[in-house]
Order: sequence, then C-alpha cells, then structure tokens
Amino acid sequence: MPSSKRPARSRTRAGAAAGARRPAAFLDRDGVLNHDEGYVGEVARFRWIEGAREAVRLLNDAGFFVFVVTNQSGIARGLYREEDVAAVHAHMMAELAAAGARIDDFRYCPYHPEGTVAAYCRVSDWRKPGPGMILDLMRHWPVDRDRSFLIGDKDTDIGAAEAAGIPGHLFPGGDLAAFITRLIARPS
Repeated sequence: MPSSKRPARSRTRAGAAAGARRPAAFLDRDGVLNHDEGYVGEVARFRWIEGAREAVRLLNDAGFFVFVVTNQSGIARGLYREEDVAAVHAHMMAELAAAGARIDDFRYCPYHPEGTVAAYCRVSDWRKPGPGMILDLMRHWPVDRDRSFLIGDKDTDIGAAEAAGIPGHLFPGGDLAAFITRLIARPS
C-alpha cells in the first residue's frame, strides 16, 4: 500500500454494500471511542471510553451505519505500522461483537506532511480536516448524507464533517452512550 497513490483504507468489508440508503455515524477513534493517550498503535494501549461499546450498539440498533474515520500519523512518524492499526481495529471488532455491536467499516489516514517514513510523508485529503475518508465511505456504502453526522473530539474532525457536507458534533468526553442517546433523540 505505501507505494500506491491512494490513501490507506481498512478492508473490514469488501466492495460496496447493497441495500437502501441509511444514515451513518462517522466516529473519530482516539478521544471518542478510546482514550487518546498519544499514538495508540498497539492493543495493549487501547482503552475504551466509558459507554463506547454501548454507544456503537445504540447506533446499530437505531439503523445507522457505524464508521470509524481516524488520522493515524503514528505510521508516518515511524511509531507503528499499518499492521498494528489493523490489529487494534480487529481487537475493537472482537470486543464490540461480544457486546452485540459492530463497526461497519474503518478508514484511517497514515500520512503526514512532516512524517519521517518517506512512503507516508505527504499531504492527503484523507487527513482530517480533509473529507477524503468520509467521502470514500459514502462512495462505497449507501449512505443517506442528509441524516448522517460525525462525532469527533477535535476541531479537525468537525472541519472534515463540514467539508463532507454533514454535521459534526464535538464530544467533550465522559459517557459516549449518554452523548449518543441525546444526539439521536433530537428531532431532525
């Protein structure tokens, strides 16, 4: 993948999903689903945010696609590899399945213009605040853009949502399930 012109994407599900258009919840990873302890590139450092697994299940039960969109500049900085990100995502999927929940697909951006690994040292519209990861998911899944949103913990997350034409909601921390419950209970 490093030699390709296309940014990296997880292959949780291959190809486009068939079916009727559904709303999607685009979730940042570090700081929303798990504690952001700086470059979480290994399973041993992954710790769920309070209510995160329940929040994903709430979204699943409400009929949303659930997607993770995450900048992973630790790859460009040489702190971990794409295989390490895949292992963290597989761990997340296994723990979510045990809780009766699922993430439908993942996208991550390994690039950073100041990276130390030459193959990943570049500008990419997949890096938030660019909308590339969100737009790629919308191309591959039957997403109802008008009923979709993003939840992030940084202004760059909100910028990516705006650039993709969906609302962005800043997660202040705390219980993600309570935050999601209030968010999806709002009238559209």
